[in-house]
Amino acid sequence: MGSDLSVRRTFALAFVALLVFAAGSSLAFDPVDDGSLGPGTLDRQPSNATVVSTQGVHFAGQVDRSRPPRLLSIDPDGDLRWQYEGDHGEGAGGWFYDIDPLPNGNLLVVSPRGGETLVYELDRETRERVWTERLPFRDTHDVDRLDDGRLVVAHMRADVDNGTSRDRIVVWNRSRSEVTWEWRFADHFPADTDGGVDDDWTHVNDVDPVGEDRLLVSPRNFDQVLLINRTTGDIEMRLGRDGNTDILHAQHNPDYLRGPNGTPTVLVADSENDRVVEYARRGDSWERTWTLTGNLTWPRDADRLPNGNTLVVDSLGHRVIEVTPTGRIVWEFYATWAPYDAERLGTGDGSNGPTAVELNETGTHVVHGGAGESPGAGRRTPDAWLDRHTDGLAIERPAAALAAWWGAPGPVVPARVAVAVGLSRDHPRRRRRRDLADGGGVLAVG
Repeated sequence: MGSDLSVRRTFALAFVALLVFAAGSSLAFDPVDDGSLGPGTLDRQPSNATVVSTQGVHFAGQVDRSRPPRLLSIDPDGDLRWQYEGDHGEGAGGWFYDIDPLPNGNLLVVSPRGGETLVYELDRETRERVWTERLPFRDTHDVDRLDDGRLVVAHMRADVDNGTSRDRIVVWNRSRSEVTWEWRFADHFPADTDGGVDDDWTHVNDVDPVGEDRLLVSPRNFDQVLLINRTTGDIEMRLGRDGNTDILHAQHNPDYLRGPNGTPTVLVADSENDRVVEYARRGDSWERTWTLTGNLTWPRDADRLPNGNTLVVDSLGHRVIEVTPTGRIVWEFYATWAPYDAERLGTGDGSNGPTAVELNETGTHVVHGGAGESPGAGRRTPDAWLDRHTDGLAIERPAAALAAWWGAPGPVVPARVAVAVGLSRDHPRRRRRRDLADGGGVLAVG
């Protein structure tokens, strides 16, 4: 009885706090009017603009119009040049994931909604679509354009009709609207990997062409990055191991670099470990050569720039930062809500810079120099404000739950609040922060 009463009181506190906080939030934390889209530290001005994709916030499959998904273009001096919501701002479901600069200056945009994924070329100046492809794949995170115009797609969902895995990498022919090549995870991994096949078995969230016939692939739920030979179908290199979260833990957006003498190197946002890491391959094993940690909350993208700095998307810090090899922030932009991908225009797609070994800056470095008053998200986001102003008070625990909800992009409040307050047991399969931050608290989308 006492336990039930305690639970009810906790929920009551959380509910009251939610009502009070929500009542004032539209005035205090409007994502446009309060400056939550704006610069932080600006110690260095890059040569070109930075483009960012954000997921926004959703309720019951509908976009919260006060916190919509959007694409942002930020000038070197930190001014917001434009923001683009597409049809999300009118209430259409879905969000933005990967965004790639194309050789002609336009952007390749990935935007899932419902049971399909829209991929389109967006004119960066007019914000009009040049072409649109509707892929019959649900919740696809990454699509890249190959040199011949075909699309390589990270397809992560099961066949809902018969319950079998269809997690795969495919090449999509736009002129014929069909798959012309595929690589199936079920052909290369035991069915009991990560607890067994389900609707979100691999959660493969990234695929990047490497040279003419290789693909760098990120099955997030397997805690691994793979280099696949498209011709033979073989896995040529494997970084990480399912369940060994010391190496990688639910990573996002790995990039392939070549170090001294062509050393294979991977730079990756190690999301659940709240860090960015770089690994170099020595013989048959991998050595972690660089770690960026501290003051990061669920980073989901990291690009090595030609100048040796790294552009990092600090997703639940709601910001994009450029850091030196030793972790000092030299450029910072707060980009609510839940930024996913960022690209510095004029530097190519993804990473096109030197490795940590080439920079002679190996080791572990702490992120520092941000404009925020508190570590992580900083002064511009309401979740950080709530954390800071309820610290030590009787409502601290439910307030922390609400802060976790507020800082997250997904749709369902009760599941998040229950988990964050500690009322929900861990799922038999590892519960990760993504379960709080992604759609529905249980169905992961990030």
